[in-house]
Amino acid sequence: MGEAPLVAGVELGGTKCICILARGPDDIEDRVQLPTTRPEETLSAIEAVLDRWSGFSALGIASFGPVSIDHASPLYGHITSTPKPGWAGQDVAARLKRHAGVPTGFHTDVVGAALAEARWGAAKGLADIAYATVGTGIGVGLIAGGKPVDGLTHSELGHLRPVRVLGDDWVGNCPYHGACLEGLAAGPAIAARTGIPGDQLAADDPAWDLIAHALGQLLHSLVLTGVPRRIVMGGGVMVGTDHLFPRVRAAMAKSLAGYVALPEVGDPETYVVPPALGGNAGPLGAIVLGAQALGVQLQTSFTTN
Repeated sequence: MGEAPLVAGVELGGTKCICILARGPDDIEDRVQLPTTRPEETLSAIEAVLDRWSGFSALGIASFGPVSIDHASPLYGHITSTPKPGWAGQDVAARLKRHAGVPTGFHTDVVGAALAEARWGAAKGLADIAYATVGTGIGVGLIAGGKPVDGLTHSELGHLRPVRVLGDDWVGNCPYHGACLEGLAAGPAIAARTGIPGDQLAADDPAWDLIAHALGQLLHSLVLTGVPRRIVMGGGVMVGTDHLFPRVRAAMAKSLAGYVALPEVGDPETYVVPPALGGNAGPLGAIVLGAQALGVQLQTSFTTN
């Protein structure tokens, strides 16, 4: 088997952007972090980084969203709607593709993280996974057959409305849906409900049981899609909050009530796991997206168990 292609990857986040030139996690030639500011300033800075690099055969972009990923749409590659000033309607993919002059893959940052964790991380070797991030917001990347599950748009599973704990009538924190998953369990929701940031909230605070219940509902929904052979959960709320994983796993199992009688799901400790790639998951996901734009399948050792 030949050497993996050298790919330029861009993880465009809401607060920072990471540009990476790599073949994989063990072959990173350069990594540059930039602040995400106004669109022209940020995209010009990314272009300047690309101009410094040579020899890459593709470009991958993993972007904050919502974005258009429908290739049939004239808005493909655009950031569609965002409260971040100036970014709504920006045609990120076409601009950077023109500048780089190479095949370009484009998707959400959470799908990028899912691709990287499936290729090199906590779901290595599995063709069908979900990556859920629980941080400032809640998002899910679904991967089937080694590729993103795409259709009209990308999933927005963080805005599902969960079954509530009896007696919990807090209105939630989402400006669109109130008590959706993001409005109940994302970082800003935790702070709004308790008055204390999640990383400072005591492990025995009763609010954690409500948060775990909501996230258990998310996992219930993911299991019932029939897609993930493993669910990786990352983001600032999950990572570093060791007591939350056991509660979320238990909430998933209780909610499913044995309905999906498969051994993978029946062992929550190996089915719902933390990420393994840390801060490089998104940038390395962009590397996978770039390779896929070349028609190169980096994931060559898939298993189904």
